[in-house]
Amino acid sequence: MKLFFATANAGKLRELRELSQGLPLEIASLGDRPGAAQVDETGDSFAANAILKAEAWARREGGWALADDSGLCVDALGGGPGVRRARWSGAGDAGNNARLLRELAGQPPERRGAEYRCALALSDGKDSYLVEALCRGRIAAAPRGSGGFGYDPVFLPEGSVRSAAELEPEEKNRMSHRAQALLSLMTRLPAWQ
Repeated sequence: MKLFFATANAGKLRELRELSQGLPLEIASLGDRPGAAQVDETGDSFAANAILKAEAWARREGGWALADDSGLCVDALGGGPGVRRARWSGAGDAGNNARLLRELAGQPPERRGAEYRCALALSDGKDSYLVEALCRGRIAAAPRGSGGFGYDPVFLPEGSVRSAAELEPEEKNRMSHRAQALLSLMTRLPAWQ
């Protein structure tokens, strides 16, 4: 099955390829379409953005498209940075992590609860499927680790003393919000099994 993954994020693409090993999928992404315009994320939720992107790319590609919209929601910040996480500081991943740590400065561990949320949409341009998943945890006092991407250096998954950036890819893929969403989607679609 040919599948277009509507992302330019190398980390997300790497995770999808790792998670879908063994499945009969031929995966292409925005990196395979130089100069292709991305779909604007104008939705007010992760689910709305994922559906927008999946449906638009399915029509453009003339086949199945998968799109994810995901981010970090911090309890003490009323769910922020949330759906606007990538543009939150205007200074990329390092800037976003620095801003997050500044905003949580002085907060004790019990007030640093957070969750990664993922909405994953699959569409052929006519029919769309949506699944959502989350990974609970808390925000560390300082960044740790060199793996992963985004907020991984400051996110401690529930039950772990290591940040998501300190986990081996296989460990992260067992608990991540994106892995849970993909597994849920695959179990609902017999053609993927």
